[in-house]
Amino acid sequence: MNTKVLNLKDKVSGNEADLSLCNLTEVPVRELMCVSLAEVLSFFLSSMQPEFCSLTHLVKVDLSKNQLTCLPDDLGNLVSLQHLDLYNNKLTVLPVSFSQLRSLKWLDLKDNPLEVNLAKAAGDCLDEKQCKQCASKVLQHMRALQDEVDRAREKRLLREKELEKKREAKQREREAREKEARKREKAEEKEKRRKEYNAQMAALAAQEHQKKKSEEKKKKNGQAADKKAVVESAPKPRRSLIGPLFKLLLLLLLGLAGVAAACRMTDLQREAICVSVNVAVDDGLSWARQQEVVVRQLVQNLSSAAKEFLESTQPSKS
Repeated sequence: MNTKVLNLKDKVSGNEADLSLCNLTEVPVRELMCVSLAEVLSFFLSSMQPEFCSLTHLVKVDLSKNQLTCLPDDLGNLVSLQHLDLYNNKLTVLPVSFSQLRSLKWLDLKDNPLEVNLAKAAGDCLDEKQCKQCASKVLQHMRALQDEVDRAREKRLLREKELEKKREAKQREREAREKEARKREKAEEKEKRRKEYNAQMAALAAQEHQKKKSEEKKKKNGQAADKKAVVESAPKPRRSLIGPLFKLLLLLLLGLAGVAAACRMTDLQREAICVSVNVAVDDGLSWARQQEVVVRQLVQNLSSAAKEFLESTQPSKS
C-alpha cells in the first residue's frame, strides 16, 4: 500500500500526471481525486474514506502503454485537461463525459481496438498536427454522441412523462369509474330501498283496504242480520174475525133491507113470502123502537168495529 502511494506521488508533478508503463487496468480515480495532490500520502495512510473532488488543475495526463479497457465515467470533470495520451491500451469506447473536455488540444489513441466510428474520428495521430486533429475530431464525435445521449435521455424522460401521464390518466379514469360505480351502486341501493318502502306501503294499504272492506262487509252483514232478526222477531199482525163478521153482517143487513124494500115498494108485497117479510119487518121495527138503546150500542159497536177494521187494513195495504 505504501509503495503504491509513493509511486503515485512520484508520478504526479504539479498539474501533470505521468502514469504510463504502470500496467494499469483502470484509472486510479480514488487515488487521484483527493482533497489535494500534496496530501496523497497522508490520505492513503489515514483511515478516512476518500472524498471525490474536482481535478480541474490537471493539464496533462499520460496513461499510455497500460492495460486500460475503459476510462472513468466522470472523466469530463478534468475541464482543464489539454494533453491526454492513451496510446497502446485496450480501449474500445470513450465515456460520454469525454465531450466535456473543452480545453483538450492534444490526444493520442493509437494502438487501441477502437470501435469503427471512433477510430475513424481519431485518425492515425502520427505527429503533433494529427494528434491535435485527433483531439478536435474526437471531441466533435463525442459531442455528437453526447447530443444523441441527451436526445435519447430527453426522449426517455418524455416517454416516462407520457407514461406517467397515461398512468395518471388511467388512474383518474379508474377512480372516475370506481366513483361512478359507487354512485351507481348508491343510486341502485336507494332505488331498491324506495321500491321496498313503496311495496311495504302498498302492502299496508292493501291490508288496510282489505280490513276496511271486511269491516264494511261485516257491518253490512250485521245490519242485514239485524234487519232480518227485527223482521223475524216482529209479530205478524193477527187477522181479526171482526172484519169478516162485520162484512157478513153488513151483507146480511143489506140483503134483508133489499128484500124488505122489495116487499114494501113493489107489487110483490101481496105475495105470501112478502107478507111474512113485511110482518117480520114491522115486528122488527117495533122491537127496534123498543130496543133503541140496544141499537145505539150496537151501532157504536159496529162503528168501532168498522174503524178498527179500516185501521187494520191500512198497514197491510202499505
